[in-house]
Amino acid sequence: MTDQFSLQDKAIVVTGGTGILGDAFINGIVGAGGAVGILGRNAEVAEARAAAIRDRGGRAVALVADVLNMDQLRAARQRMLDTFGRLDGLVNGAGGNAPDGVLDAATDVFDMDLEGMQRVMDLNLWGTIRPTQVFGPALAESGGGSIVNISSMNSKRAITKVLGYNMGKAAVDCYNQWFAVEMANRHGDKLRMNALAPGFFLTEQNRNLLTTPDGGFTPRGELVIRQTPFKRFGHPDELQGALIWLLSDASRFVTGSMICVDGGFSIFGGV
Repeated sequence: MTDQFSLQDKAIVVTGGTGILGDAFINGIVGAGGAVGILGRNAEVAEARAAAIRDRGGRAVALVADVLNMDQLRAARQRMLDTFGRLDGLVNGAGGNAPDGVLDAATDVFDMDLEGMQRVMDLNLWGTIRPTQVFGPALAESGGGSIVNISSMNSKRAITKVLGYNMGKAAVDCYNQWFAVEMANRHGDKLRMNALAPGFFLTEQNRNLLTTPDGGFTPRGELVIRQTPFKRFGHPDELQGALIWLLSDASRFVTGSMICVDGGFSIFGGV
């Protein structure tokens, strides 16, 4: 049974691999025996993380690319294949929010920054679709591949302030199901796509929205905690178990699904 959850001899690309959640993803994959391509725009962080993994006896390569740039993604795919000779998994971890994609309470709802909202939506949606289009053929050639998209609580419920992020993640959910069916129709059970839906985890992008400089909660942070039955934020390492399961052969009959790792946020009615 244990071997089903092993990622030994599997090579997996993680986009957004230079972020906080991306760090947990890459370390979880390496801990399960996999080789990892750390894809992000920050070359210094990607190289440092890859070197640290290699120093521990793991297998990793830095892949510097913007997930919206097809040429850079193609170059990253080639480097991954040159390094490990195959590709077995893709984690579409790139995404998130940006200051110009946040609607402040003092701003008229009819005067929101539409371009900012669209940039955030594009990052989350097309930053998932484009890497899949580039890395997908190599996954098909490996004879069996698993793609894991990153959804969000924002795709399930109306979360204020962040319309672009909400729409982007809701679109990712639609894509996750649609593309899973298309891959199954065309490639049988050799290619799978699923989604991981984190609850609220502190990252550099949301830290100032949810916490105060002294470590307390902002009013928004307090609302999140009250709506989370576990009454705390998640720790990035708590995403690893579900991710490894979705990437491993243990989930080989699972496709088009979404796994919530959220401390109960998505099921709590507030009463």
